[in-house]
Amino acid sequence: MSARLLKKVLKEQEQKKQHVIEEDEQDELLNDDESVSPDSGAGSSKNPFDLLNEGDDADEDNADQVYADETSTRKQEPPPSVKNALNSAYTSNNKSKKKKQKKGKEGSLSTGKRETPLDVNLEALALDIESSSQQSGLNKQPGFENFKQSKPSVLHVDPKYLNVENELRRIFGSKVVKSFEKSNQSSSSRQVRGGRRGNHHIRKTVLIYPSDHWPRWDGSLSMEFLETKDGCHFFRYTHSSSYDQAQRAFEAAQAIHDLNGVASVLMYHPYHLDSLITMADYFKFVGEHQMSADAIAKCLYAMECAWHPMFTPLQGNCQLKFSHDSNKPLFKALFTHMKNMDRRGCHRSALEVCKLLLALDSDDPTGAMFCLDYFALRAGEYAWLEQFSEDYRTDTSLWLLPNFSYSLAVCRFYLKQEESSDADTAKASSADLMNQALMLHPPVLKKLVAKVPLKDQAWTNILKNSYFHSDQIGIPSVDHLINIYVEQNYLIWRLPDLQKLLRDGASHVIQTLEHNKNVAKDWTCVRKEAFPSNKNEYGHLLVQDFSDTVQTLPPDNLQNFMVDMRDPAHLGGQVANPPAGGQAPALRDVANRNPLAVLFESLLPWVNYGGPEDGIVDENRVNEQGQGNEDL
Repeated sequence: MSARLLKKVLKEQEQKKQHVIEEDEQDELLNDDESVSPDSGAGSSKNPFDLLNEGDDADEDNADQVYADETSTRKQEPPPSVKNALNSAYTSNNKSKKKKQKKGKEGSLSTGKRETPLDVNLEALALDIESSSQQSGLNKQPGFENFKQSKPSVLHVDPKYLNVENELRRIFGSKVVKSFEKSNQSSSSRQVRGGRRGNHHIRKTVLIYPSDHWPRWDGSLSMEFLETKDGCHFFRYTHSSSYDQAQRAFEAAQAIHDLNGVASVLMYHPYHLDSLITMADYFKFVGEHQMSADAIAKCLYAMECAWHPMFTPLQGNCQLKFSHDSNKPLFKALFTHMKNMDRRGCHRSALEVCKLLLALDSDDPTGAMFCLDYFALRAGEYAWLEQFSEDYRTDTSLWLLPNFSYSLAVCRFYLKQEESSDADTAKASSADLMNQALMLHPPVLKKLVAKVPLKDQAWTNILKNSYFHSDQIGIPSVDHLINIYVEQNYLIWRLPDLQKLLRDGASHVIQTLEHNKNVAKDWTCVRKEAFPSNKNEYGHLLVQDFSDTVQTLPPDNLQNFMVDMRDPAHLGGQVANPPAGGQAPALRDVANRNPLAVLFESLLPWVNYGGPEDGIVDENRVNEQGQGNEDL
């Protein structure tokens, strides 16, 4: 219920009580109990808490937004302790109003006391309902008896940085972002056929900001609680029967490489995750990056709508194991979303998504650990990165990994510039950390010189040394991680200050080896102890997934996906969200675009290219008709 409606009910009850007081004001002491008891009965017959679940739709637009958001997400009745607190406050307010009629100045003071507690109680009410309802909901579910909030995690995600638009405003300014949004809206915000259609409410989410023209969430996904172990709470996504049917249709289309069939699945199930991810990959290959990002955003929107009430991934205390097949689309969508943010220059937002990926599964199936340092350096979060390397618990020290060994040296270099003269001198300097990184992973230097590239003659002389001459270290896992690091982080080393740090470190390593050759053997033992396996333990991570370049497919390869158009009726099922039931999709411009991308895009339920009803007339058709009239 809205705050305005609650205040209205309280005001009506106060007027009733005032009427009783005016009739019995001759003997106030005798009638105090009589005036309270009938009113308390009236209050029990129409308790304000009984209206918390009524009138949500009628007063939603006029309610206070914060209070409405708090109450609309919780449908259970508040606990008795909260009821008694408000009832007692309400009774005290009525008594203060009685005294106002008898005691002039004292009444004016009681008025101030009456107004303040009401607003305070309303604000406290939302907080009490939230905390008590969560606790009561946990106690009712098996396995939640020991559900407690853990201490703040080093992987805690700040939701205010998840919004890409906010970061773009910080980088380019609000005026630039607004002008860009207006230019996009002018070409894609026109509505179909101009008729009024039934609007539906788009849920607000944290990971992304949904568009108004998206289909209504069909509820085909849900999430279940599994167990609590070592302070972490494990969950898993579950599918409805309609989603399972869409999954079978998708697998049938995928088996014959029928991309048209995949698009047809989305006509009936607009939030089928695998179909959206497949279309996102296709649009990325043909260069339609905005369409690809929209498909990924729809995935994240659907999966967040299915979150369990007690699923709090931003706090770093919840896990979704990648081993469950139903959880895999979330990791794929989050990783792609993170890379999209990186390409737009929103490294702070990408860092928060990367922390979320690592927090969801400690096994790190997507390799978020090998992106975390890059985004932290690009976002300027040097202190956090150093703190993370100290606090994060893993089987081996993070500085043994190629990416962290070099990134921590860079991190210490910038922190030293920011720190005052009385800074802690117990920590190793950036030069010492760089020397350790070069001794531990020497092939990084040669690969960086070729990738950046570094064309100074000094680098050629350094690479002539036998220690830096090879680009392979002989351990499959380390060589693979070095390739990932160079592909992900090479842009950082284009800065002159960091090039000098790297060059000085390499020169110092060469001098050290000339005086004591046994140092190289010691570092070889360290590598073998840290990475004892002779197999590539990170082979599931593709180097190209960490690249900032986008792969494209030639038209000949794209045509291999094309087969005869399928009749959507063969896929079975019913339309989950017909266009007539929601807001009309936006018209899109088809000029100067890939024709195959336009073809597949036209199959999606939320896309429309217009027609004669929208004032869009095919010029070829007009020309043909004109020529026909001339012939007649």
